[in-house]
Amino acid sequence: MIEYGRNSLGKGLQVFEPVIVGFPSRERMHQEDYPGVRIGERAVLRSGTVIYCEVEIGDQFQCGHNVLIRERMRIGRNTSVGSSSVIEGYGSIGDEVRIQSMVFVPTHTEIGDHVFIGPAAVLTNDRYPPTGKPELKGPVIGDFAVIGAHATILPGVRIGEGAAVAAGAVVTRDVPSGKMAVGVPATLRDLPAQMRGRKE
Repeated sequence: MIEYGRNSLGKGLQVFEPVIVGFPSRERMHQEDYPGVRIGERAVLRSGTVIYCEVEIGDQFQCGHNVLIRERMRIGRNTSVGSSSVIEGYGSIGDEVRIQSMVFVPTHTEIGDHVFIGPAAVLTNDRYPPTGKPELKGPVIGDFAVIGAHATILPGVRIGEGAAVAAGAVVTRDVPSGKMAVGVPATLRDLPAQMRGRKE
């Protein structure tokens, strides 16, 4: 494992080489001493993973191969990130979240607890690209929400607690709790009976 910056790595960390932790952000590139990463206990980092500086990760985190996690990201406990996913930083991911392979999470995104995000889902943060940083606003995903495979969620959209997004949907407006977004552009339906009560 290659380390940059000052890192705090918890007990029982498993690393499958090659892995890089504490990689400097652009603003840290020319500094010799800067905050690295903080990783909790019993985490698993698989080969090809790169974690930038100023990232905090909870206990029992694990990732697939070739995962990129950018700077200033907070990730909770018992959360997993699938192979070839990109987490762009400056946001947060809660506890017991399942992010499948090839998912893109942009900067300024907030993901709650117990969320499921299917493979190749794309979250976005720039409605009229390219704009400057002050204009960027990622989605907000509530606790227990489900995002299907290949779904696209536009900037600033809020997915309510326990709400769902169907596979392949393009979500342009908020999805309230108890609703499901389906289609292109997505329209709202009642949540299927099979998906109700996940919180229990």
